[in-house]
Amino acid sequence: MATQDLTAAKFEETIADNDIVLVDFWASWCGPCRSFAPTFAAASENHPDVVFAKVDTEAEQQLAAAAQIRSIPTLMAFKKGTLVFNQAGALPPAALEHLVQQVKDLDVEAALAEQAAQDKPEQV
Repeated sequence: MATQDLTAAKFEETIADNDIVLVDFWASWCGPCRSFAPTFAAASENHPDVVFAKVDTEAEQQLAAAAQIRSIPTLMAFKKGTLVFNQAGALPPAALEHLVQQVKDLDVEAALAEQAAQDKPEQV
């Protein structure tokens, strides 16, 4: 599957309606963003079961602000509606492939349960 452009109007729906979504926040004037684009597109072809979405931070400034984007490119990964990865900087192809596999292998329910248990105050 090719990458798709993502707007504020479709952001929440896309995250909620798909098992795994990778979002590349980018801008046309950003050299590293342009360099990362072919890597992101190639990964989308290798993983048709994953949604690869791109957010143009110039066209979608409110969405970028809501996502607290401070540097581009920024890559976010969502699994079952939960943000599981958020990092600025372009990834080389092997690192992106590794990330996609890690997200696929992640048991998000178990991770959330573990986090909740760690956040719970200890009983004395």
